[in-house]
Amino acid sequence: MQIQVLKSKIHRVKVTDADLNYIGSITIDRNLMEASNLIAGEKVQVVNINNGERLETYVIPGKRDSGEIALNGPAARRVAKGDIVIIIAYAQMDFEEAKNFEPSVIFPDETNNTLV
Repeated sequence: MQIQVLKSKIHRVKVTDADLNYIGSITIDRNLMEASNLIAGEKVQVVNINNGERLETYVIPGKRDSGEIALNGPAARRVAKGDIVIIIAYAQMDFEEAKNFEPSVIFPDETNNTLV
Protein backbone atom coordinates (compact mmCIF):
# COMPACT_ATOMS: atom_id res chain seq x y z
CA MET A 1 0.00 0.00 0.00
CA GLN A 2 1.24 3.48 -0.92
CA ILE A 3 0.47 6.47 1.31
CA GLN A 4 1.31 10.17 1.25
CA VAL A 5 3.41 11.48 4.14
CA LEU A 6 5.00 14.78 5.09
CA LYS A 7 8.38 15.04 3.31
CA SER A 8 9.39 18.68 3.81
CA LYS A 9 8.11 21.65 5.76
CA ILE A 10 9.18 25.26 6.09
CA HIS A 11 7.26 26.38 9.16
CA ARG A 12 6.25 30.04 9.36
CA VAL A 13 8.10 32.24 6.90
CA LYS A 14 7.21 35.77 5.85
CA VAL A 15 6.09 36.47 2.29
CA THR A 16 8.54 38.99 0.80
CA ASP A 17 6.70 39.56 -2.47
CA ALA A 18 3.47 38.75 -4.31
CA ASP A 19 3.79 39.36 -8.05
CA LEU A 20 0.59 38.79 -10.02
CA ASN A 21 2.32 39.38 -13.37
CA TYR A 22 5.07 36.78 -12.92
CA ILE A 23 4.81 33.22 -14.24
CA GLY A 24 3.04 31.20 -11.52
CA SER A 25 4.88 29.47 -8.68
CA ILE A 26 6.59 30.18 -5.37
CA THR A 27 10.16 31.46 -5.28
CA ILE A 28 12.09 30.24 -2.23
CA ASP A 29 15.57 31.21 -1.01
CA ARG A 30 17.96 28.37 -1.98
CA ASN A 31 19.18 28.02 1.61
CA LEU A 32 15.65 27.31 2.80
CA MET A 33 15.09 24.89 -0.08
CA GLU A 34 18.22 22.89 0.75
CA ALA A 35 17.56 22.86 4.50
CA SER A 36 14.02 21.58 3.96
CA ASN A 37 14.96 19.13 1.19
CA LEU A 38 12.91 20.82 -1.54
CA ILE A 39 13.95 20.83 -5.21
CA ALA A 40 13.16 23.06 -8.18
CA GLY A 41 9.83 22.21 -9.74
CA GLU A 42 8.58 20.24 -6.74
CA LYS A 43 4.87 20.53 -5.95
CA VAL A 44 4.17 22.24 -2.63
CA GLN A 45 1.17 23.28 -0.59
CA VAL A 46 1.24 26.81 0.80
CA VAL A 47 -0.87 27.54 3.87
CA ASN A 48 -1.45 31.22 4.70
CA ILE A 49 -1.60 31.77 8.47
CA ASN A 50 -3.06 35.26 8.06
CA ASN A 51 -6.17 34.37 6.05
CA GLY A 52 -6.46 30.57 6.03
CA GLU A 53 -5.95 30.24 2.26
CA ARG A 54 -4.38 27.03 0.96
CA LEU A 55 -2.93 26.62 -2.50
CA GLU A 56 -0.73 24.28 -4.48
CA THR A 57 2.07 25.40 -6.77
CA TYR A 58 5.65 24.49 -7.63
CA VAL A 59 9.04 25.69 -6.38
CA ILE A 60 11.39 28.07 -8.20
CA PRO A 61 14.82 28.57 -6.59
CA GLY A 62 15.44 32.09 -5.33
CA LYS A 63 18.63 33.93 -4.58
CA ARG A 64 20.69 32.32 -1.81
CA ASP A 65 20.75 34.25 1.51
CA SER A 66 17.97 36.55 0.29
CA GLY A 67 15.20 35.30 2.58
CA GLU A 68 12.98 35.42 -0.49
CA ILE A 69 9.51 33.89 -0.31
CA ALA A 70 7.56 35.21 -3.29
CA LEU A 71 4.17 34.02 -4.51
CA ASN A 72 3.84 34.52 -8.25
CA GLY A 73 1.04 34.57 -10.79
CA PRO A 74 -2.48 33.68 -9.64
CA ALA A 75 -1.14 32.58 -6.22
CA ALA A 76 -0.30 36.24 -5.57
CA ARG A 77 -4.03 36.89 -5.14
CA ARG A 78 -4.11 34.63 -2.08
CA VAL A 79 -1.28 36.25 -0.11
CA ALA A 80 -0.02 39.69 0.73
CA LYS A 81 3.53 40.81 1.30
CA GLY A 82 4.19 40.30 5.01
CA ASP A 83 1.81 37.35 5.44
CA ILE A 84 3.16 34.34 7.34
CA VAL A 85 2.94 31.03 5.46
CA ILE A 86 3.81 27.38 5.95
CA ILE A 87 5.24 25.53 2.92
CA ILE A 88 4.65 21.76 2.81
CA ALA A 89 5.68 18.96 0.45
CA TYR A 90 4.47 15.38 0.62
CA ALA A 91 5.96 12.13 -0.67
CA GLN A 92 4.28 8.94 -1.69
CA MET A 93 5.86 5.82 -0.26
CA ASP A 94 5.22 2.32 0.91
CA PHE A 95 3.35 2.08 4.21
CA GLU A 96 6.19 0.18 5.93
CA GLU A 97 8.83 2.60 4.63
CA ALA A 98 6.75 5.54 5.87
CA LYS A 99 6.86 4.22 9.44
CA ASN A 100 10.59 4.98 9.63
CA PHE A 101 10.75 8.03 7.37
CA GLU A 102 11.93 11.31 8.94
CA PRO A 103 10.69 14.48 7.21
CA SER A 104 12.86 17.59 6.84
CA VAL A 105 11.18 20.28 8.95
CA ILE A 106 12.75 23.69 9.50
CA PHE A 107 11.75 26.66 11.64
CA PRO A 108 13.34 29.82 10.15
CA ASP A 109 13.34 33.18 11.91
CA GLU A 110 10.09 34.57 10.52
CA THR A 111 11.24 38.18 10.82
CA ASN A 112 13.88 37.74 8.08
CA ASN A 113 13.40 34.12 6.85
CA THR A 114 16.90 33.05 7.86
CA LEU A 115 17.86 29.73 9.38
CA VAL A 116 18.41 29.79 13.11
